[in-house]
Amino acid sequence: MTIYEFGALVSQDSGAEESEELRKVPFSVFEWLEAQALAATDTGTHAWLRLTQKRGQRAIQVTSFVGVIRAPDGYQIEVLPKVGKLTEGGDVQARQLLIEMLRCLGGFRHIQTDSAKLAATRMPLLEVFIEAFLGSVEQIVKRGLRSDYSALQDNMFALHGKLQMAAHLRQNLCRGDRFFAEFDDFSPDRAENRLLHAALRQVLSWTGSQTNERLARELCFVFVDVPISERPSVDLLRVRLDRGMAHYSDALAWARLILEHESPLTGTGGHRSPSLLFPMEAVFEAFVAKHLKRQLSSPFHLKPQVKTFSLVRHLEQNWFRLKPDFLVKASGSNCLVLDTKWKLLDIKKKSNGTDKYGLSQVDFYQLYAYGQSYLDGHGDIVLVYPKTEAFSQALPVFEFPKSNGLRLWVLPFCLQQRVLILPPSGACGTLDTLFAEFA
Repeated sequence: MTIYEFGALVSQDSGAEESEELRKVPFSVFEWLEAQALAATDTGTHAWLRLTQKRGQRAIQVTSFVGVIRAPDGYQIEVLPKVGKLTEGGDVQARQLLIEMLRCLGGFRHIQTDSAKLAATRMPLLEVFIEAFLGSVEQIVKRGLRSDYSALQDNMFALHGKLQMAAHLRQNLCRGDRFFAEFDDFSPDRAENRLLHAALRQVLSWTGSQTNERLARELCFVFVDVPISERPSVDLLRVRLDRGMAHYSDALAWARLILEHESPLTGTGGHRSPSLLFPMEAVFEAFVAKHLKRQLSSPFHLKPQVKTFSLVRHLEQNWFRLKPDFLVKASGSNCLVLDTKWKLLDIKKKSNGTDKYGLSQVDFYQLYAYGQSYLDGHGDIVLVYPKTEAFSQALPVFEFPKSNGLRLWVLPFCLQQRVLILPPSGACGTLDTLFAEFA
């Protein structure tokens, strides 16, 4: 089943009518989701679900997390970015876009997105991830599994290795034909291979694709002489990507994700089932960071996640760190502050004094504090939102009456062309210089 961000789920036995914003799930799945939402509230962890009410019925609302929710009984819920509701391509385009954006995250650079692989975007998102994992393991198999020496002890008929005298006397006092020895064995039984074998067995139980199931079985056969990792958390600590092991890195990144049931951003390992969920705010920020670097002209460079200043100082301590998403610098000077917001704006709402395009007053306070601290109250600060048909060009500049030298811009970032859409040339102050080649 597929829903979009902030979509709601109700039990199948409820009287509510299904729509794009409201979907039905089996009662057992709804109960599990409800328990997860309550647990997240109690522990104060990432609220990927929240309790709500729709059409007089109890409901569970997905928040701004995207990816795959997998219930203990195997029922899968695919959550796609909300921009998919505003595009002609619908689910397919939204899924393709999400895969492209995930490639900007450190652990997902290896996701295939060439033309042949994009046919896979018609599959459920979990199958796309499983296919990528199986493909990375297949590449390892083609190059051969790496073996390593490991110390073993055994009671043997012939002496091999170093005799363990104490154990030998204890076990073989009356057995002259045996030798208890410790020796080095060169075999594929090493942490990296055990983890891959365990991950292969896991995805074999998850996949619903015949192609993926067949490939997983073939790869499991290759690992038949490698035991399955019984304690993945311990084996993950033993991983050594030294010389000759670099080609294992992609597959092990997937194995960690699969075995820990944990996405690299959300840390949902304790839930054991929501295996691949990603906060869209962080995904969008990583996507903008990767492509905005290419749009800057020389000598400007982008510095992400700066935290040089604090809002206040109290008892010789800095309180409330000011951490803009991006800072553009040149020759040691701060030139521009940018902050990304994963929210859909609508320019048609400007006539309504309460809506104000859908902008948040809190975001303006935040950017004002950034401008005062990082730009000394003079220059340009930018809020970056995803481009949609309802928000396709820069909004007119926002000015601060008490800070005449500080200007705030609200700009769209085109997810297809992967560029920041600038105001008309000559009307955007220093932005013309920073992005001269793309203005």
